[in-house]
Amino acid sequence: MLEDLRKALKTGDDLAWQDDANCRGANADLFFPERGASTRTAKAICRECQVRAECLEFAIVTGEKFGIWGGMSERERRRVRRDRQVAAARRAS
Repeated sequence: MLEDLRKALKTGDDLAWQDDANCRGANADLFFPERGASTRTAKAICRECQVRAECLEFAIVTGEKFGIWGGMSERERRRVRRDRQVAAARRAS
């Protein structure tokens, strides 16, 4: 399923998963807090979300630099991207 999402994101297709997100209609300030503000509430909402994996993958694939996506901050997503690059480099060698 995530591979299908990756393909869709590259072509700009189906983002219907967003309709099922727990954060839909929530206060955006929770997911885009000011520097140093707590992300605890946003991450708690994400933890219970049925489209968390799709949301996280969207943020990683598109290089989203701000906010909480799929329960992770930008710093946490950077770590995932870096780990994926290392893993891909190992597979290629």
